[in-house]
Amino acid sequence: MRADCLARVAGAADERELEAVRVAYLGKKGELTALLRGVAGLPEGERPAAGRLVNDCKAAIQTALDDRRSALESQARARELSASRVDFTLPAYGESPGHVHPLTQTTAEICEILCGLGFSVAEGPEVEDDYHNFEALNIPADHPARDMQDTFFVSGKRVLRTHTSPVQIRVMERSKPPIAIIAPGAVYRHGDDDATHSPMFHQVEGLLVDRGIHFGHLKFVLTTLLRELFGAESAVRFRPSYFPFTEPSAEVDIACVICGGRGKVAANGGEGCRVCKGTGWLEVLGAGMVDPAVFAHVGYDSEVYTGFAFGLGVERIAMLRYGISDIRLFYGGDLRFLEQF
Repeated sequence: MRADCLARVAGAADERELEAVRVAYLGKKGELTALLRGVAGLPEGERPAAGRLVNDCKAAIQTALDDRRSALESQARARELSASRVDFTLPAYGESPGHVHPLTQTTAEICEILCGLGFSVAEGPEVEDDYHNFEALNIPADHPARDMQDTFFVSGKRVLRTHTSPVQIRVMERSKPPIAIIAPGAVYRHGDDDATHSPMFHQVEGLLVDRGIHFGHLKFVLTTLLRELFGAESAVRFRPSYFPFTEPSAEVDIACVICGGRGKVAANGGEGCRVCKGTGWLEVLGAGMVDPAVFAHVGYDSEVYTGFAFGLGVERIAMLRYGISDIRLFYGGDLRFLEQF
């Protein structure tokens, strides 16, 4: 049986014939399988020798099957290569060039504009302590403003930072005015994960402290920044608002980039603009004069020094500039989306 099977294996012309041989001998109803089952019916003294003989035969057949299968695959591959006409002198496709992520592009552009106005870039840890993330920014433990920044606690009083404002505190702790810094980076807040919200996003915050700094300086810096980003003719307005670390505080709006500030879209039958909800304005950032309580935490004399701070979301700016309707596209890793930038 062994010699007969090995001869059939060697003579198999293709995979189909080889599989037929395997089934005939090693399948559930194969000859060798039946013989192996019959060992149990032999006298007890003959079973060990018979079992070894059958198992040795099975191993030899299996090895022959594997070798022949490899040989047939090699032959098939050789035939396929010889049949194909490949011109090896043609130039290769090469590697596809990478693309700078749109958030990285937007962050770099914002930083470039602000550095041109005299700011320098500062960085800090993404895992912060409660003091730098909240307390030093005039947000004590019982302050209702903490509800606005319900966050991810890592351990004890260490949290994933909810803004890059702690970088401002750390810079002021180790430096004396004048200070003009921007702090770009990732921040984390517990909240919805939908088309306009993400538990992780990116900010660029700014701080300027010196003698005689007033709201007019803040207005100039932000108006310059927004008109560089959205066009020299962009209308900019400041609305009173509240932030625990600035006073007075303001929300800053630009004229809607879709309807041009009209609140209606002519191409849509004159209906109200869905982006600005018919108001003609889009909120883009928050700002204000640094609260004296913040200066007290870092040892600055608020009777001598004043300053302003501001913060904007990079995703918000990128979505407005590029007409992106879903923030999740930035993090989906879809090359069809990313290769457009």
